[in-house]
Amino acid sequence: MVSREGFAGWYRNRFVWVAVILLAVSAGTAVLLNRSDSTAEPADLQGQITARMRTTLEQADPGQHNHAGHGAQQATTQEKKPPVICGVRVYGYEPAEATALADVRTVYGFHLCGVAEQKRPWDVAVKLAGPVIMDMSTDPPGIQVVEATADVMFVDRLREMFPDKYEELALKEALTASEMAEQRRRYDAAAGV
Repeated sequence: MVSREGFAGWYRNRFVWVAVILLAVSAGTAVLLNRSDSTAEPADLQGQITARMRTTLEQADPGQHNHAGHGAQQATTQEKKPPVICGVRVYGYEPAEATALADVRTVYGFHLCGVAEQKRPWDVAVKLAGPVIMDMSTDPPGIQVVEATADVMFVDRLREMFPDKYEELALKEALTASEMAEQRRRYDAAAGV
């Protein structure tokens, strides 16, 4: 049998050990939360940049995208212009070490936008697409697209405008399948098709 004093000592020690274990678990949890917060922030920043890029492009007049051939959109006598629905992909941003949207100065990416005229299916919609650079230091952000000129071919112009680390992405990668599906869903809803 255990004496009363021995039992009381064991009982007190048990609470001490429980307190030590709880303290260790809470300290470990705090470390894990801090690590997950620091790795989650860039993903959150990427989402913020994507949302800002999409909103900027959708609110801009198609002519502001600086694309040749935007005149293909027919002049309309309607009071309200049809919405522009965009899918975007961010290749990267500068400064690369930015941790908040307010710190981002330049965004490099791709955009595919469709002018959602009522009952006009996607396949025949006026579209604006290509690599894009956004100047986030202005309000609203500046939009610059890569275009060929009379003197400079598209690929050469892209290489002039994009940093080396994003050139290959801009030449090969557009929207992912999920980004394209979401863009098409939003377009169909806006166009009523």
